[in-house]
Amino acid sequence: MCSAALSQYTFFYGLKLTTATFAITFANMAPVLTFLIAIALRVESLNMKSKAGSAKILGTLMSFGGALLLSLYKGVAVTHQSTAATVLSSAHHAAAAPAASSQVAGADRKSWMLGTLSLLANCLFFSLWLLLQSRLTKKYPALYSSTAIMFFFSALQAGALTVTIEGHSSSVWVVTRRLEILTILYSGIMASAAGFLIMTWCVHKRGPVFTAAFIPIIQIMVAIIDFFFLHEQIYLGSILGSALMIFGLHLLLWGKKKDASACCSTDSKQVDEEADRQ
Repeated sequence: MCSAALSQYTFFYGLKLTTATFAITFANMAPVLTFLIAIALRVESLNMKSKAGSAKILGTLMSFGGALLLSLYKGVAVTHQSTAATVLSSAHHAAAAPAASSQVAGADRKSWMLGTLSLLANCLFFSLWLLLQSRLTKKYPALYSSTAIMFFFSALQAGALTVTIEGHSSSVWVVTRRLEILTILYSGIMASAAGFLIMTWCVHKRGPVFTAAFIPIIQIMVAIIDFFFLHEQIYLGSILGSALMIFGLHLLLWGKKKDASACCSTDSKQVDEEADRQ
């Protein structure tokens, strides 16, 4: 329950300091962290001598390298969005002094790194939540009620966190704009309630690593919306890091599929041997 609340808070905080495309691309670290923690807790098996095991390790390293590339290298902009905001920003920077420009650049770098750390924490909390759900769904398979209970306690935790950070100011609790109301309703109903319910069902059916492996699909949808509607720039580092990370994740999925096929064949052989003995 605490992991779910912290996961959402760290994601939105990292989203505030970076961009939507970067945030959802960095979320691709979640399958890697889920896989590593699952191995440490012996939820996932790993045979380093087999092809499947080698593919899992190589895919994990490639995904981690892609995440580092996303964090440390931004590169040149491969898109050119000409909006009023960018024109005003260019005019402002052209009129500013060199010392002021360096201070702004330093503040931007600090905000970007802080946002990256927040997104990394989001991936960690989300991975822990997936692994906890794999244990919980076995002992308490009522998915609807368990999700409702989780969000009830998460709402209490989020409220306590808001009071701690924002103080007792009533302005942070008052929502008046139409866009804010629609955003809250959509985030609560679709992104949180329906999204976590579907993920819990997938964890119950196929496990935490399989569920986390489908996160990269979100990146394609967000990149399209981000570019065409929000007019965000797409940078070379994001493209290279995303390609390396997604390829590593597909390699990890291939290794997991080979392991599942090997386990099924081993179980069928054991069944045949027991039938022959009888």
